[in-house]
Order: sequence, then C-alpha cells, then structure tokens
Amino acid sequence: MDVTSSTNAPAQPEADSIQAGKDSIKKALEVQEKQILSTLEDVKEESQKAAAHKSGIGNTLNVSA
Repeated sequence: MDVTSSTNAPAQPEADSIQAGKDSIKKALEVQEKQILSTLEDVKEESQKAAAHKSGIGNTLNVSA
C-alpha cells in the first residue's frame, strides 16, 4: 500500500505574484486618496470664493448696493 501526501500551500512564485498585486492596489489607493484630497481642497477654495463674492468681501468690494 502506497501513501502519498500533498500540500495546498501556494508555490513561491505565486506568493510573490500575490504580494505584487497587493502592492499595486495599495499604490493605486494612495494615488486616489491624494487626488480626492486635492479635489476637496479645490472645492473648498471655490466655495470660499463664492461666499466672499456673494458677501462682497472678495478681491473686489461690491459698492453698488
């Protein structure tokens, strides 16, 4: 009677490939995070400009009122 054994552990090249995929996803998420933060800063700045323009406290004074 012959007895054989096998393991389901991933081969080293497969494990390296998985790690490379994780690193790629992490990098992509970091880039997206920076883009989102930049967009939020731009929106905040535009909102402040619009509020200043409405109230006449912006770059120019609204003296026509």
